[in-house]
Amino acid sequence: MTLDQRNSPKLLLGITGGLVAIIALFLAYQWFFATSNETLPEHEGASLTAPAKPAVKAEKAPEPLAQTEQETIQLVDEKILKEAVPENESLAKEEVAKLEDIQSQLNEQEAMLKAQHADADELIALKEEQIKLLEAQLAQKQ
Repeated sequence: MTLDQRNSPKLLLGITGGLVAIIALFLAYQWFFATSNETLPEHEGASLTAPAKPAVKAEKAPEPLAQTEQETIQLVDEKILKEAVPENESLAKEEVAKLEDIQSQLNEQEAMLKAQHADADELIALKEEQIKLLEAQLAQKQ
């Protein structure tokens, strides 16, 4: 190729057009064929579509302790425990990993709730002590 042919705007335009066409074809392929394959497996789709149940409702009046113990809040759907383990070993390992992840999240949540209860008990004790001190100061001033 001579120097004039290499610096030709037609050649540059042709190369640029070819690259744009290849990229456009690739993106069109991804858009048309990848969206049709986005169906989730049955066990994953169910967990994504089911809304989480609220733990506590604000409008609800406080119930007796015995009644709230009977109505335990369900954190994990029971049908997960009753489903058959997949025959494919990799899917079974994936299920086990997912269940272990859920269990670790529940354990972390339990530890956090216990810490919050301990903190709340400590705050209640400190507030009671503060109230006693304020009552004593009020009694001294009168």
